[in-house]
Amino acid sequence: METLSFGKDFLLTLLLKVGVAASMAALLARSAVFRRVLFTEQRDRNQKLQLLFFLAPPLLLGVLLRLVGSQYRFADLMLEGSFLLGLLGGRVVGPIGGSIVSLPAFFFHGEWLSMPMAATAGLLGGLIRQLIPNKEDLWDFGPFLFLGIPRSLIRLVRDARIPWAMLPLSACVVLELARIALGHAVGGRWMFFIDPQGAWQFALVILATVMAVAVPIKIWNNTRIEMNLEQHQQLLLKARMDALSSQINPHFLFNTLNTVSSLIRFDPDMARVVVLKLSNILRQLLRKHETFVPLRDEIDFIDDYLDIEVVRFGRDNLHITKQIDERTLETFVPSMLLQPIVENSLKHGLAARLEGGRISIRTSTRDGRLIIEIEDNGVGIPEARLPQVFADGIGISNVHERLKVLYGDDFRMDISSREGEGTRIRIEVPELVPALHAAS
Repeated sequence: METLSFGKDFLLTLLLKVGVAASMAALLARSAVFRRVLFTEQRDRNQKLQLLFFLAPPLLLGVLLRLVGSQYRFADLMLEGSFLLGLLGGRVVGPIGGSIVSLPAFFFHGEWLSMPMAATAGLLGGLIRQLIPNKEDLWDFGPFLFLGIPRSLIRLVRDARIPWAMLPLSACVVLELARIALGHAVGGRWMFFIDPQGAWQFALVILATVMAVAVPIKIWNNTRIEMNLEQHQQLLLKARMDALSSQINPHFLFNTLNTVSSLIRFDPDMARVVVLKLSNILRQLLRKHETFVPLRDEIDFIDDYLDIEVVRFGRDNLHITKQIDERTLETFVPSMLLQPIVENSLKHGLAARLEGGRISIRTSTRDGRLIIEIEDNGVGIPEARLPQVFADGIGISNVHERLKVLYGDDFRMDISSREGEGTRIRIEVPELVPALHAAS
């Protein structure tokens, strides 16, 4: 069979060979299905078939390209790909994948040793995978691992610590040596191999084989690390949201139960009504765990809450007005967004007014943004205290922090107040319609 001798295209062929391996790895990493299968350590039969389906066709195509013309010799990754299949898929996937990849060379080009060589490489990769106790060590196999050979030997002698990542490196070297030796033994017939001329060429061929296996693993490991970081960020976000919600809900329930406690003393019937309203609120809190809910649900929640507060303040002393744009009702907003602000208006703004007060809730949309305004005619906030509102108040600070966690810098929460006249809180967030929410 045809061999590749050292010449002006020798280095280019080796470089292109590693480039093909890197390109294949990068393209496969774009598939979410491939990533899910690849990063699953304990795979069932279907997942092993999926891994074989993803890796075998591009390797098979490379062999076909090499058979079409000598200018595509760099595309043949039969040995490297078979070993990679075994290293990632196990001692069953490796030999089967290697045999499949070698089919064109075996049947159509008379390369009778190609299938046994590829199957052996796949089996060797699978045995190494089985031998390594911690599969995380496989991902330590990188393009420049050979630079750490002296340090690994020192650790092996001093600490009896086996450098498991060196096994794939050693196997790649052994496989390439075996391929070259076997190719020479049969006089360059029955299999394809790159025939080096001299020590430097010999070293470059072995290095290219190692790189053709190590570079894909490095690319996929970087993808795995990015996915883990993203998952940890999502878990951190959820933990922060849960912590903030756990601060808001007890605060709200404590004040509501105080209202019920006060009513029981002088109006048991009304206390029973308030308890029913409270049960509706608790049912909503226990039923909903979503981060975002339709604005309609938030308005309904506020209605139940304000029914209790109207009883507390007296129907003649507390007036609630709502100017709700119907187009905003299906827009998604963070859950428990309005209640802490309304509670803050009642507790700090209107509680001190003997003649009662008024709370206005307005919603509108403009340029793809949802605008929510909550205004009261309470005692207002002293001008000197306004800069500390986001840091001091439990309700306001929690709402501001949740908006910051969910929207980053893409929100506004402004507080304007005049002492003795009232306070207005204006929230502006991106308008999340149901279709966008579902897509996310």
